[in-house]
Amino acid sequence: MKERFGRLAHIWLDQGYTGAGKAWIEQELGWSVEIVKHAPRPRGIWVFPGQEVDPTIFQRPKGFRHLPRRWVVERTFSWFGQARRLSKDYERLPETEEAMIYITMSRLMLRRLARAARPFSDRF
Repeated sequence: MKERFGRLAHIWLDQGYTGAGKAWIEQELGWSVEIVKHAPRPRGIWVFPGQEVDPTIFQRPKGFRHLPRRWVVERTFSWFGQARRLSKDYERLPETEEAMIYITMSRLMLRRLARAARPFSDRF
């Protein structure tokens, strides 16, 4: 993996990798790992007799919560969903699906490069 991804040094992971997966990546591959987590929810509090407690401290905020770097993964998955063959599991071999991911990302990068290469007056 080091030879294939030589420039890779840091990885953001979901909460599913908090166990042995994180340790394996750090030890075997030598990459630094950061787990993206939700804010911790208070589980309990010591209360003296007669003391009142605000119940809102035990509630999580409702609606969308921004998690750092998680949007990168979600955005990339949405780009894959725009490609017709990647929107469902049509492929039988993982190698074929991997090739489709490379093609989709190459198309995206070429479109960005073409947009950046145009003169500024042609963009509008």
